[in-house]
Amino acid sequence: MRNWFEQGGSDYARFRPEYPAQLAAYLASVAPDAGLAVDVGCGNGQLTQLLAAHFGQVVGLDPSADQIANATTGDHLSYQCAPAERLPLADHSVGLITAAQAAHWFDLPAFYSEVRRVGAPRAVLALISYGVLDLDAALNERFQRFYWQEIGPYWPPARKLVDSGYATLDFPFEEFQAPPMHIRVAWRLPEFLGYLQTWSAVRSAREAGREDIVTRFADDLALLWGDEQTPRSVTWPINMRIGRL
Repeated sequence: MRNWFEQGGSDYARFRPEYPAQLAAYLASVAPDAGLAVDVGCGNGQLTQLLAAHFGQVVGLDPSADQIANATTGDHLSYQCAPAERLPLADHSVGLITAAQAAHWFDLPAFYSEVRRVGAPRAVLALISYGVLDLDAALNERFQRFYWQEIGPYWPPARKLVDSGYATLDFPFEEFQAPPMHIRVAWRLPEFLGYLQTWSAVRSAREAGREDIVTRFADDLALLWGDEQTPRSVTWPINMRIGRL
């Protein structure tokens, strides 16, 4: 499967929304111990850095050297280039395994085999995604039309798994429910459009010679937004498949 995030790590670090601290605190609360956590497909470490406040050691893994080069550093943190299907970790050493906005790119049977190998007894696996965003009411209708109808055909097929909140993923673990959580930011128009530029669908449309789809949407949104420096509310639901080994 193509790695859509092999390049553009600096934009990804700059424009992708941050997870709430509540998410990391919850994951730590259900892990069997606070020794070692691993964040697989970590990108530039948005979740990885939050986990470091709760664990003695956190390892972020991503196949993209560009993403790792832009990763957030800090105490108790280390990063390595590695795919989800070959985790460079000792057998039965990890209490928490996370994959945030990444599992839909994995070879899941191979990843699950590695999870069972590296997971400690009663370790927790959490596959996390954030769904389709909502904007202020005045902007949301135009955004939803762009997402589902205009840029929709350019999403890779794996995106459907995100849209469903991973509900259709095979998840052969002792599953339990996480509490509802959201990502909430107040963005100005340039920040919002910068985020769109990190989408794999936008890159795909550009490669297909259809950048006009994005340009037309950006023009329409600018008219609805008003002063581009005015912060607008942007909200994503956090979806999770979580269970014990």
